[in-house]
Amino acid sequence: MWVVDGLVNAARMAWEVWWALVLGFALSGAVQAFVPRARLERALGGRGAREIALATGLGAASSSCSYAAIAIAKSLFQKGASFPSAMAFQFASTNLVFELGLVLWLFLGWRFTLAEFVGGIFLILLMWGALHLLVSRRREEEIRAHAREAETGHMHPTATDVALNFRADVQMLWKEIVAGFVIAGYVSLLPRGFFNGLFITGAWAPLRLVENVLVGPLVAALAFVCSIGNVPLAAVLWGGGISFSGVIAFLYADLIIVPIVVAYRKYYGARAAALLTGVMFGAMVVAALAVDGIFSLLGLVPSHRPSITSIAERPVTWNYTSVLDIVFAVVFVALFAVTLRRGAKDPVCGMTVDRAAASPSSSYRGRTVYFCGAHCKHTFDADPEAYA
Repeated sequence: MWVVDGLVNAARMAWEVWWALVLGFALSGAVQAFVPRARLERALGGRGAREIALATGLGAASSSCSYAAIAIAKSLFQKGASFPSAMAFQFASTNLVFELGLVLWLFLGWRFTLAEFVGGIFLILLMWGALHLLVSRRREEEIRAHAREAETGHMHPTATDVALNFRADVQMLWKEIVAGFVIAGYVSLLPRGFFNGLFITGAWAPLRLVENVLVGPLVAALAFVCSIGNVPLAAVLWGGGISFSGVIAFLYADLIIVPIVVAYRKYYGARAAALLTGVMFGAMVVAALAVDGIFSLLGLVPSHRPSITSIAERPVTWNYTSVLDIVFAVVFVALFAVTLRRGAKDPVCGMTVDRAAASPSSSYRGRTVYFCGAHCKHTFDADPEAYA
């Protein structure tokens, strides 16, 4: 039955990246709890080549799922990193990481792995230049103020707060994540030629090239899958005849899928989210074209087009993914268990805050009510009956 099949496929996809999600959100919680704002301001607060290079290196080392990467980047930005530096970190942590390169190598060959990394550097440079020109320092501070207003107000110095940060970020994005996997599960049921039919595969080469790099990110945005999860679908597209550059552009688009764009809006505001999405899309297109040109000149564009089974069709077996998923399931439960001992629920936004820390609070009907930040406290105090 197709209803069950779609849910099963969604569960299989989630199984493939579960450990990465937990790890990414845990790293985000640690960044918020332990990294002093002043240190981040010194390291990533500028917009120069040094800060962008450092953010790229730190991102490549952090190795996160797309959903978790945006949470970490948001934390860095809140702490004082410049907007271009935070976005460079975000892209590098999903597209310039070891495991993505390994999966690409296994599915599509080493040339795609090399193209992913070379094009990723191009993309970060393009994004850096565009954001530097389009987002002034004054505008950056306005976006940061919005991000801090939208945050869960849980940046404290103890290990317990890592758990609270972890839980708050999960609570903020779980709906988008679940929606992404469910939609991807049903998308995987479509005929394999469905997406390939969206691309020009036999026309005049320049027209085909441009159309493929424009449509590739749009298809990825509608596929709702994380960076590593995009690789099997990219292999299907490659096997179906789309261009090398179209596949590369498709792979880069994990950070403009619909649930993540919704999260950008929540973090940075509608105007900044639209600008960021547009800049990323443009950078993806230009970077993919540049890589295609360079690889064509060097004779590195692959010609073999294998038939690949998608991630959604893989059975769950006992392998390294299963081991990691079990380990990080224990981590997930342990972190949530810690929050139950010291956590209190903000009645306005629903986030969990630390009763033992200096969280804003109000007294109402003989009990103390805790809040994630001043905004929620003000909202509650204005009409406590609506939230009591």
